Amino acid sequence: MSLRTVEHMTWHQSHNTVDGVIVHPFDSEAWKHFNSVHPHFSAESRNVRLGLCTNRFNVFGSFAAPYSCWLVILTVYNLSSGMCMRLEFMFLSIVIPGLSSPSRNIGVCLRPLIDELAQLWSSRALTYDISRKQNFIMRAALMWTINYFPAYGMVSGWSTHKKLACPYCMENNKAFTLTNRDKASFFNCHRRFLSPNHMYRMNRKDFLLAELKRMLHPRVFLVMNCMMLYQSMVTLCLVSNQVSRSFLVLV
Repeated sequence: MSLRTVEHMTWHQSHNTVDGVIVHPFDSEAWKHFNSVHPHFSAESRNVRLGLCTNRFNVFGSFAAPYSCWLVILTVYNLSSGMCMRLEFMFLSIVIPGLSSPSRNIGVCLRPLIDELAQLWSSRALTYDISRKQNFIMRAALMWTINYFPAYGMVSGWSTHKKLACPYCMENNKAFTLTNRDKASFFNCHRRFLSPNHMYRMNRKDFLLAELKRMLHPRVFLVMNCMMLYQSMVTLCLVSNQVSRSFLVLV
C-alpha cells in the first residue's frame, strides 16, 4: 500500500461507536466478540481483517450461450466504510470459469486461498510499515463471507434446499411442504425471531390460526457445538461408506 493508504489501516482503532448505530462492521457484535476471543490479535491494530465475497456472472450476457464465471473477492475491513467498498481496495483473488457452476466443488478452487489465509493467521508474516518506518509481525483473519443464499450453500457446504435450508434453525423449524407443489414453505416460521412481546406473535388474522408463536429464536451455535456436529457428520459418512463397501463385497 502507499503511504497515504497505510495510515487508514488503523482507522478502526480511533473510530468512535455510537450506541445503537452501525456505520461499519467495527460497530457490530461479531467484531466485538472476535476481539474478546482473540485479544492478542486485536491488540495489534495493523492486523488485517478480511471479508470474502463470491458471486457469479455471465461474461457473454444473459442471452448468450450458457456459461458460468465465479469471482472470489477479498475486502479489507480495517479501512473506513467510505474506503473498504471502493474498487481499488477490493482484491480479485480467484476467477473460476467454466460451462457450468462449480457447485460444492468450489472448495477445491478455494483451497489455495484458504491455505494462504491460514498461514497468515497461524504463521504470521514480517511486514514493513512505511508510515512508521518499522517492521512488525502481521496477522490476517477472515472475519466473514458475503454471498447470496445459493452461493452460501456452495461455500459453506450447508444444503440450502428443502426443510433444512435455514442455517440458524436447522432441524428445529416448522417448515412444511406445500400440498400441490414439492416445495418447502417457511411461512409462519419467522415470528420466532421477534421479541417475546411483539404484536405479531399473537396475530391470528394474518398468520396461521393454529399457530401462536411462543417459540423463542433458535440458540446460537458456538464453535464447540459446530465442531461436535461436524464430527458426528464425518462419523456418519464413514459408517455409511463402510456399510456400502460391505454390501458390495457381499454381493
